[in-house]
Amino acid sequence: MSLSADRDRAAEKPTLYKQIRNDIERRILTGEWPPGHRIPFEHQLMTRYGCSRMTVNKALSELAQADLIERRRRAGTFVRRPQHLSAVLQIADIRAEISALGRSYGYELIHAARRTANGADRTRLGVRKAGKVIAIACRHSADDVPFAVEDRLIDLETVPEAATADFAVEPPGSWLLHHVPWTEAEHTISAVVADASTAAALAIAVGAPCLVIDRHTWRSARTVTAVRLLYPGDSHRLVAHFKGG
Repeated sequence: MSLSADRDRAAEKPTLYKQIRNDIERRILTGEWPPGHRIPFEHQLMTRYGCSRMTVNKALSELAQADLIERRRRAGTFVRRPQHLSAVLQIADIRAEISALGRSYGYELIHAARRTANGADRTRLGVRKAGKVIAIACRHSADDVPFAVEDRLIDLETVPEAATADFAVEPPGSWLLHHVPWTEAEHTISAVVADASTAAALAIAVGAPCLVIDRHTWRSARTVTAVRLLYPGDSHRLVAHFKGG
């Protein structure tokens, strides 16, 4: 097919590339195509949508610019995995973290509630609309000893499939990492002293120091989740290794 004919064909359907982009984006956001999944090859997409390579390439280029996919020369196109900068900045799966230490992982859902976001929820998530959220509190343990307590909000406007997830069985952090790609994250690290409820949850003394990680994640400027993780201060540390360029 000539270049001019290719252009004419693309011109006949000026919004087809958007249809392709939206279809692929939907599959990624719903978790149908999880991080690391190979996207069909360009010639397969051309056949599926009945379009030119130029149209497919435009859709894939926009998805790559949005950090949803990565295109690897000679290997193909894949749903993008989050890029970790350091141990402090990475979004770790607590279940995997505990297992990597050679300890037995335990999980307990304390409560979970689906509701319309109140003012405090919207402030915490950084959103303006009063959409639906899931509020979750849970505890992670290592060898039956409390390891961390988690207080999380998930924005159902961005992650509607979370409404049917079984967080009594699967930790929300693990579920999100395996089902929802993110493009931006922010960590705030601080320290507090344990109040009565935190002390009881972590089996430490009231007033004992706690390490706090407040994390927000976004996908293309849309809030995915806000979570606060509290760890006993005397049994957890953050390590970052940097190498000069």
